[in-house]
Amino acid sequence: MRTIPVVTWIANAAACLAGPYGAVTGLARRAGCSRQAAYDQAGKVRDAVAGRDPRGPGRGELLEEIGRLRRRNDELLAWVDRAVEFPPRSRRRFAVTAAAMGLSSSQVRDLLALVLGGAAPSRSAIGRWTIAAGVAAGRALGRLDAACRGLILVGCLDEIFFHGRPVLVGVEPASMAWFLGERADALRGETWARALRGFPALRHAIADAGKPLQAGIETARRERAAGGGTPLASTLDAFHTVHQARKALGVAWRRAEGTFEDYEAALTKVDRARRKGTPAYPEAARARAARRLAEAGFAEYDAMEATWGEVAPALEIFRPDGRLNDRAWAEARVAPRLATLTGRAWRPVVNHLRDPSSFTFLDLMHAELEALPIAAGLREALVRLWWLRRQRPRREGPVAGAGHVAHLVQRAYCAKLDDEWARWYREVAAILRGVVRASSAVECMNSVLRMHQSRHRTMTPGMLDLKRLYWNSRRFRGGKRKGKCPYELLGLELPSYDFWTLIEEDFEIALAEAKADAARKARTRFIARVAAA
Repeated sequence: MRTIPVVTWIANAAACLAGPYGAVTGLARRAGCSRQAAYDQAGKVRDAVAGRDPRGPGRGELLEEIGRLRRRNDELLAWVDRAVEFPPRSRRRFAVTAAAMGLSSSQVRDLLALVLGGAAPSRSAIGRWTIAAGVAAGRALGRLDAACRGLILVGCLDEIFFHGRPVLVGVEPASMAWFLGERADALRGETWARALRGFPALRHAIADAGKPLQAGIETARRERAAGGGTPLASTLDAFHTVHQARKALGVAWRRAEGTFEDYEAALTKVDRARRKGTPAYPEAARARAARRLAEAGFAEYDAMEATWGEVAPALEIFRPDGRLNDRAWAEARVAPRLATLTGRAWRPVVNHLRDPSSFTFLDLMHAELEALPIAAGLREALVRLWWLRRQRPRREGPVAGAGHVAHLVQRAYCAKLDDEWARWYREVAAILRGVVRASSAVECMNSVLRMHQSRHRTMTPGMLDLKRLYWNSRRFRGGKRKGKCPYELLGLELPSYDFWTLIEEDFEIALAEAKADAARKARTRFIARVAAA
């Protein structure tokens, strides 16, 4: 609590700051305080007067400014805790990964601008990074493809076109590893044969009925037979056969609907004539003829649908009765029914079903099952168990019927046949799950390339390599392959499956080479201009 009046403070301050010798001692004695207290009071008075100086900010303003700066400092400290470091290396990684996903250079720059603002790299710089990454991916794939060649045993093959330029695509269906991605000048049988020569361990190719592709597979098969290499089996894609059959049924249905619409139009004319009170004999005759055509059209469609319903099981792994399918049963099922499938729309389906390669997958499946060192009875029982487990009712509710327990009975039967039945069941299940009869895997890859096609005008070899490496090192987010990338599922052992780690070293080298090459070209142009001047 202050006991000395403010006036005395001011007098003490005046004595300390401007008084004669001895003034401080006299004032301190009269005020009843020490000389040091007088000097302290003088300092406080001086500070108070300086705080009220009209030439500068007041004390309140200064305190308010200090509070604002403290709040700003707290905000900056909180922002630093949440800030993401984005140095040049991370920017290049972001740009290259986005390009591998299919984004264009303009889209990549727009995304970087959201984070970096005006410091975002230019579109041309991103393009240079992408080109260098393509070169690096090509070098990395040169090493990885050499390690993968012995692991590619089954391949789904197809091609996709970019502005008339074909791109050969090959996918291993079990791992979804994209093992072939090559641009070609022209699509010929020799083009495919040359591409297949790089995969000597490939023993089963699944492809559609395209003539260049089938010619290339046939050439590769003959070359291997002549050179004593691994035999190459070929299966005609069942997916395209089924797809063509659905299209043919659609054509027949639309034709039948058209005849029915004609019949309805004829009935409308008959009703109109009757309302007018005029004879409707001609219209009635035309309506009866239209009705006969409509009935014939629907009868034709029903016959085709029934025939296809009997033919389609030939392309399945199991027969309708649950027994394992085989070539003899499938061909016997198909042959007598093809005559019913007439018309231009059914011609591709009939040609596919008459081709022996449509049922090659059945031969390979039986060969793998028979190679297991177990008795035929146990093998058939395990196959039956695999089928029964997939026929169990999936509906929730009260348990009813033998479908819920049939697989349990079959399991007990298998246990009586062999004590190690569980081990052999896993082998049988792996073979049955691994049966490939359609090239759906390569169609999925083509859909990925079409997304790139929608954003880019062309597909360079470097970009193709970049996308292929990114796909093979990217982990799946769902499904039975969840948590693993195609290289892992294929069985390729690498120190790291990270996309950027695989190309970073080669990327820096390629980027340095590109800069040196650009500087050399600029120097050459400068010398040429000087010489011309």
